[in-house]
Amino acid sequence: MRNLRIDGTRLWDSLMQLAKIGGTAKGGVARIALTDLDRQGRDLFVGWCRELGCDIKVDAVGNIFARRKGRRNELAPVMTGSHLDSQPTGGKYDGAYGVMAGLEVLRSLNDLGIETERPVEVAVWTNEEGARYAPAMMGSGVYVGKFKLADIHNLKDQDNKRFKDELERIGYLGEAPMGGREIAAFFEVHIEQGPILEAEGKTIGIVKGAQGQRWFDVTVTGQEAHAGPTPMRRRKDALVGASRIVDCVNRIGLDFQPGACSTVGHMQVRPNSRNTIPGQVFFTIDFRHPDDQRLTAMKAALEAEAARICQQIGLTLDLKEIWHQPALLFAERCVQAVRSGAEANGYSAMEIVSGAGHDACHIATIAPTGMIFVPCADGISHNEVESAMPEDLAAGCNVLLQAIVERANAV
Repeated sequence: MRNLRIDGTRLWDSLMQLAKIGGTAKGGVARIALTDLDRQGRDLFVGWCRELGCDIKVDAVGNIFARRKGRRNELAPVMTGSHLDSQPTGGKYDGAYGVMAGLEVLRSLNDLGIETERPVEVAVWTNEEGARYAPAMMGSGVYVGKFKLADIHNLKDQDNKRFKDELERIGYLGEAPMGGREIAAFFEVHIEQGPILEAEGKTIGIVKGAQGQRWFDVTVTGQEAHAGPTPMRRRKDALVGASRIVDCVNRIGLDFQPGACSTVGHMQVRPNSRNTIPGQVFFTIDFRHPDDQRLTAMKAALEAEAARICQQIGLTLDLKEIWHQPALLFAERCVQAVRSGAEANGYSAMEIVSGAGHDACHIATIAPTGMIFVPCADGISHNEVESAMPEDLAAGCNVLLQAIVERANAV
C-alpha cells in the first residue's frame, strides 16, 4: 500500500477553529455535554461533513455518524471517531483530536481520489467525559448495550435537568437505530494523556489494550452539631470519616503497584458551614488497574477499610459501585494495522496500554478495535494547559489514514 498522507495544516486549523467554541482564557475549552457550546461544536462538525457529501445520522442518545460511501456500500463500515464534549477545565485535544482526525481522513480520501471497498464512518460519541452526567463513555455505552437508553434519558444533572430534555433542546435527539449493526473495524486516535511516549521519545503509541476501571459513589452520614459545645469524643463527624477513607483510597493505589491508580476527584460536604460539624459527605472514587483480579482486590480492600472506619466513628456508610469497565485487549488485526501504518510512515513507535477509558473500550466489545496514541506535553490532560505538537497530531492522523484504508479494503 502506498504511503498515504493527510494535510497536517488543515487538521491543525480545524482543531483550532473547533477550540474557539468554549475556549477559555487559559487556552483550554469548556464544552460540556448537551450545552449550547456542545451543540455548536456538533453543528460545525456536521456542516464540514455535509460539505464532503457524507450521509449524516444521529441516534437516540445523540451519537453522530458521518458516512462516506464505499464501492460496496452494503458492507459493514470501518469507523473512527471520538468525542467533542470536554471537562469543565479541559484541553483542546482530548476527544476533539480524534473527531477532527477522522474528518481529515475523509477529506484526504476525497483529495486523493481513493474509493474504498467498504464505507468509512466518523462517529461523535455523546458525553464521553461524564462530567455533567455520569457515567463516562455514555453514548458508546448505550450503543453497545452496556447502558439502557431509558435509564440514560432519565438521568438528571445537578440542576435537575433531564438528559433527554437537554439532548432534545440542543437538537440532537436523533431517530437512527441504536447499535445493532456490524462494524468491520473501529479506530480511535487520541493524545496519550500520560507521560510515557514523550519520555521515551516515541511519536506513535500502538495501543494494545486498556486498564480496567471501577467507579464508586460514596455517602458517609454522621450527625450535624454545633462546632463549639460538642466535645470531640462525642462527635460523629462525617468529614473526618470521609477524610480517612480518602487516605485509604490513596494507600490502596500505592499498595497495588505496579499499574494501580486510585483517585477521589469530587466531594460535597453538608451543611458546609464554618461552625457546624459536617453531617454528611458525598464523594467519588476512581480505581484503575490493567489486571482485573487486582482491580477486584482493590475494591475488596476499599469495602473492608471503609466499613471499619465508619464503624469506629459511628457513621453510616453507603458505598455503591456505579460503573465497571473490565481490562481489555484490542483486536490483533487492528493493532497490526496501526503498527503497519507507523512503519509505512517511518515513525518511531512503541506498544502501550491505555491508562484512561475511551469510547474505543466500549466498541471493542462488539467490533475489532484499535487505538493510536500521540504524545502530549508533560503527559497533562483534563487541564486547560493540555498541549500537543502539530507534527505529532499529523503523524497520528497519517497512521489512522493508513489503518483505515487497509481495513476498508479488506473484504
